[in-house]
Amino acid sequence: MKPILYIKSGCPWCREARGFFSEQGVEVEVMDVNENASTYQRMIAVSDQTKTPTFEYDDFVVADFDVEEFVEELDQRPDIKEALGLTLVDEDDY
Repeated sequence: MKPILYIKSGCPWCREARGFFSEQGVEVEVMDVNENASTYQRMIAVSDQTKTPTFEYDDFVVADFDVEEFVEELDQRPDIKEALGLTLVDEDDY
């Protein structure tokens, strides 16, 4: 299962998140919620909010984040961190 990154085009935090995942070698399925109403509704259903970026992988959802916040959330889920191949990520790096 590939992680999903919900974005809105033009969002600076979304660009930052995409860059982070690219740098880490994590392949994500990017879904622009402005391009598809059903994608937007799915993001709301998964995260219970309307802001981006929002990351979904299995039962791990981080909504409306910057990279530092994402890494902090990820540190609480070592299983997800390992599954994504991010075992060396340290929140002090971001």
